[in-house]
Amino acid sequence: MHAMTSASPALLLQLNLTEMLEHTTPIGWVVYAVLTGLSLYSWTVIFSKLSMYRRSQEMNARFLRAFRKANGFEAVVVASEQFRPSPLVNVFDFGYEEVHRQVKARGAVRNKLSLERSLQLGVSEELAKLERNLNWLATTAAVSPFVGLFGTVIGIMRAFHQIGSGTGSMSLRAIGPGISEALLATAAGLAAAIPAAIFYNHFGHVVREIGARMDDFSLEFMNLTERSFGE
Repeated sequence: MHAMTSASPALLLQLNLTEMLEHTTPIGWVVYAVLTGLSLYSWTVIFSKLSMYRRSQEMNARFLRAFRKANGFEAVVVASEQFRPSPLVNVFDFGYEEVHRQVKARGAVRNKLSLERSLQLGVSEELAKLERNLNWLATTAAVSPFVGLFGTVIGIMRAFHQIGSGTGSMSLRAIGPGISEALLATAAGLAAAIPAAIFYNHFGHVVREIGARMDDFSLEFMNLTERSFGE
């Protein structure tokens, strides 16, 4: 008896949701389908980015330790193959190609501005990779509440239309189910929007942190270039 009593609120909620969905209009189902699609894809992006950023930060830290311990560029080139997922490795590749080009042509690195531009191109390319699909989270966070609100407005309009046409009663007991059904769309919109907004802001902070790390690495790269090939 105690188990039935403790389980009854959850069962009652499930029955209420089922009852509300049974009376959903075609427009309501379209709203739910859109919100479900936005939410599912957002969670796909979230889990993908969590794994990607964790891996990038781990590889960045390991490559940076190897870079600082290396005696020269050749040692870094060999070590970099172990840390290929690291954004810093790709920035290093951009810089090293420019260093190699200048040393081969002139015997030293004389055009520092060109090297700085190459490093910046590497940073920009990696930032573009890190930010890919984040705009989807921003779109979900911004659009989902309005999609849910649209479903709510349509539901409330339908409830009051039934009252006005004489097919419904003005009592709260009569219009309550229609109103609650309409408000369910707003709840669904918020359920899709809130996680997307939270993780969009969190990922934005992570990307800025990795970007700052790449900028700092560019300075360390310039220092190593000065020591190795400076005049």
